[in-house]
Amino acid sequence: MTRAKRMLSFLPQLPLWIYFIISVYPLFWMISYSLKNNDEIFVTHPLGLPPHFRFANYIHAWTQFNIPKYFLNSLVVSTVTTIGILLLAVMFSYAIARMEWRLRKVVRIYMMLGMFMPLQVIMIPLAILVKNFHLTNTYGALIFPYIAFGLPFSSLIFYGFLRGIPVELEESACMDGANVYRTFLQIIVPIITPAIATVAIFEFLGAWNEFTMAYILISDEAKKTLPLGLMFFQGQYSTDWGGMGAVMTIASLPMVIIYLFFSEQVERAMTVGSAVKG
Repeated sequence: MTRAKRMLSFLPQLPLWIYFIISVYPLFWMISYSLKNNDEIFVTHPLGLPPHFRFANYIHAWTQFNIPKYFLNSLVVSTVTTIGILLLAVMFSYAIARMEWRLRKVVRIYMMLGMFMPLQVIMIPLAILVKNFHLTNTYGALIFPYIAFGLPFSSLIFYGFLRGIPVELEESACMDGANVYRTFLQIIVPIITPAIATVAIFEFLGAWNEFTMAYILISDEAKKTLPLGLMFFQGQYSTDWGGMGAVMTIASLPMVIIYLFFSEQVERAMTVGSAVKG
């Protein structure tokens, strides 16, 4: 292949490479940022690699700042929220997508309306409910609202996925003597595993990064999540920008790991629906 032909074959890939560089550079910059001191960040090496890798920024951030507690709080809240959303959304979506009962369309529309409810509209009533249920400054003050806000979107995804599964699969299971619970657990759930992985990623990251509700509903230092901790870190250690970068990198690490583990499932979720129909 001549050089001209190589260039011509590369041209269609050029926009993808440009998009890849634009997408990856912020992550590269954040990691580089976390390994510099203030002078290197703002003056000598603001965009490139640091001349010396200052891993002491991570040690300082971990020892001087309450990262382990904030990290644990975010992990507990995000994990329990994700599990709760998956359990409720899968069962609800199965009931409205695969079962025949009165008012199921009304219930589905009512659930979907939750996607269009602005957080600012219900923030004050939500704070009052949390107080009346004695959930203030507890994990429940965040977990229950997060589940409520995550259910409409998750149910919509599962509903569309379940509607694409042939009804003949359930009819065959029924003829073999399986009841509705066995059909759901042994046939439907394995088929929608890619959708479950996709929803788990979206909901976990949403709970992990959520700031507004956590800022309003949590005031106890022992129950603050990582996004809240980042804000107070900036206020208390406003001159240690390298330490701030280290905290941001640590906060982003779970999201990267989760996507690496579940990226294949997400890709399958985009195509398995049509494959099942066929």
